[in-house]
Amino acid sequence: MSVAHYYETMEYGPAPEADGEARAWLKKHDAVFGHFIGGEFVAPHAGEHFTTSEPATGKALAKIAQGSAADVEAAVSAARRAQPLWARLGGHGRARHLYALARMLQRHARLFAVLEAIDNGKPLREARDLDVPLAARHFLHHAGWAQLQERELADQVPLGVIGQIIPWNFPLLMLAWKIAPALAVGNTVVLKPAEFTSLTALLFAELAAQVGLPPGVLNIVTGDGATGAALVDHPGVDKIAFTGSTEVGRLIRQATAGSGKSLTLELGGKSPFIVFDDADIDGAVEGVVDAIWFNQGEVCCAGSRLLLQEGIAETFRKRLIRRMETLRVGPPLDKAIDMGAVVAPVQLERIRSLVEIGVEEGAQKYQAATALPQEGCFYPPTLLWNVHPSSTVAIEEIFGPVLVAMTFRTPDEAVMLANNTRYGLAASVWSETIGLALDIAPKLMAGVVWINATNLFDAGVGFGGYRESGFGREGGREGIYEYLKPKAWSDRKPRAKLSIPTSSDHDAASEQPAIDRTAKLYVGGKQVRPDGNYARAVLSPKGKHLGEVGDGNRKDIRNAVAAARSAEAWAKTTAHSRAQILYYLAENLSARRDEFGIRIAAMTGVTSLKAKAEVDASIERLFSYGAWADKYEGTVHVPPLRGVALAMHEPIGVVGVACPDEAPLLAFVSLVAPLIAMGNRVIAIPSERHPLAATDFYQVLETSDVPPGVVNIVTGGHDSLVKILAEHDDVDALWVFGSKEVSAAAEKLSIGNLKRTLVDHGLMLDWHDKAASEGPILLRHAVQVKNIWIPYGD
Repeated sequence: MSVAHYYETMEYGPAPEADGEARAWLKKHDAVFGHFIGGEFVAPHAGEHFTTSEPATGKALAKIAQGSAADVEAAVSAARRAQPLWARLGGHGRARHLYALARMLQRHARLFAVLEAIDNGKPLREARDLDVPLAARHFLHHAGWAQLQERELADQVPLGVIGQIIPWNFPLLMLAWKIAPALAVGNTVVLKPAEFTSLTALLFAELAAQVGLPPGVLNIVTGDGATGAALVDHPGVDKIAFTGSTEVGRLIRQATAGSGKSLTLELGGKSPFIVFDDADIDGAVEGVVDAIWFNQGEVCCAGSRLLLQEGIAETFRKRLIRRMETLRVGPPLDKAIDMGAVVAPVQLERIRSLVEIGVEEGAQKYQAATALPQEGCFYPPTLLWNVHPSSTVAIEEIFGPVLVAMTFRTPDEAVMLANNTRYGLAASVWSETIGLALDIAPKLMAGVVWINATNLFDAGVGFGGYRESGFGREGGREGIYEYLKPKAWSDRKPRAKLSIPTSSDHDAASEQPAIDRTAKLYVGGKQVRPDGNYARAVLSPKGKHLGEVGDGNRKDIRNAVAAARSAEAWAKTTAHSRAQILYYLAENLSARRDEFGIRIAAMTGVTSLKAKAEVDASIERLFSYGAWADKYEGTVHVPPLRGVALAMHEPIGVVGVACPDEAPLLAFVSLVAPLIAMGNRVIAIPSERHPLAATDFYQVLETSDVPPGVVNIVTGGHDSLVKILAEHDDVDALWVFGSKEVSAAAEKLSIGNLKRTLVDHGLMLDWHDKAASEGPILLRHAVQVKNIWIPYGD
């Protein structure tokens, strides 16, 4: 063929990458691998292995150790022994190790990229140009956090031993996302890579030992889901960090409930790709290619739902189809292909099945006419057109190179369609009107929003989802906090179980009764009687009858949640206005200082002096959150590209709060105030034994311009009311401070919508200690961080 022929046809010839070094590494190990525990490869305890295959050919690749509970025990023990020494090494010492790991990745970049392409099926070009450099970037970035830890994170301490479970779509990059922040701040790690794609993790561990990472700091245990379950269940693990499917995330949430383990979940997605009629259509078409056909669509944040404004829909479809015809599918080591192989036959069959369902439900299918290799797991770029918003393919995560398209007329309709999903991981907005794009971005229920771009990532910018896409963040300052715990919470003691006093008012009938002031529930800005018309007696420590409060039930919680939902405007109220209302609350509480002091002393039995001190502390705390309301703000990240990423603090939504018995007014204020300061709406369950301070407080709410539904108070038993809140799918988060059993129930029952939880596991806080109960220590849990990427320039 002549050069002129290639200029005329613009055809690509094969450009295969040599794989000799990767094959030599496999041969060195006889293609048989054990676990990496305590700085060396060890045989699996039960002697079991399973075979992995190359997605592109179907040929056997390696035998991988099948981990058992005994293997997990050995790895956790090694990590536990190493952790104190690793933490005591200090920030600078750990920074040097992370820097060495980054340099190691850079030195062996081609080996990692080729091995990743062979093992996963992704195009070498993507592994070489994105995965490996970004993995190195994570270690460099977090080396910086290690260096700065003693100054910037002085009020935090490491969690201990971290169990991490990663998926098969980005094996090396997910490893870096997980272990870099964990190691940086003094934790040690037991990591379980995906069953299909364990090789780059094993190579990384081997080379990490060669560059001096101390034994036991990083341990790799391979295996299937049973191995992951053993890691999740191990009592010696202090945190589980999981990336994978929403279904497995629910199982992990349930398994860790009540264990005291910290948990972050980065789960599935069904991300919208919104194109307005003023967008650069050709640019947006290229964005679609990157959004859904990058990595064969095996991306949790893939832009799998294309939402087009009606005026450009047909033009966009024609240009997109024309672009699809130029995509090349082929062997992953060919540097001239656009898409490689799907990871495994089971995933290929899932993709095919869901596409067939979509067509059966009325979608029009178009598949690129690209030639597919005869062997291996390959699937063509696919477009499903005229998809109904309620169809299976519009709802379920396909995790393959399949794009579903819908149209909209107005920006409001675009937002409704975009949010019509149980997920909330990412979104893309395309418009040449930056004001429109920035108006839409905050309205999208997604943890990451890209403006006129897609699939941008950086170690310095947080990544994570809302709703059933999980909770927690990876990357940036918010990601570092996921691997730390407040120093002020480290020495908490279990809450003592107090005996319930019995009534001693035997001669009450001989006294002239006081005028009854019934303590009702407070829902939607009104005092209301409980649905069941039952009441609970409130007794002093000596059994004196102090009054009665309503005994709330499921319907009362339902009404309170509905009222909170209807108060959505509170989230849009300016931070300045929220601050003023918190100051009003403090002002009106101070006017009734003596009354509240008497109430607290009568309920709890503390001296009048201590009771008034609790009221004063509550007033001061309201002032503090009035101050924080317009100062706990986001930040602007400057990632290594021409653009910025805005890390915005957004309210979580509707939050249930169960308050402890100690310091009944101060604890109530300390938990409710940070939530409303950040724009959330609250359903508060006051102290079960001492609820009258909270029921008195609703009169303060009524006189302080708090909009109806922002704060709702439902009294009653914690066991039943927390259960109802945890199971309610219109509650977005749940804070529970009380018994260990109630904390466990809150975590276990919250799996329906994977709501965020903050529980104390029955460990008591000193509510007068500002370091333990005021400021960012709680404000971090009162917001979710949305990162909006805004590239600039041509």
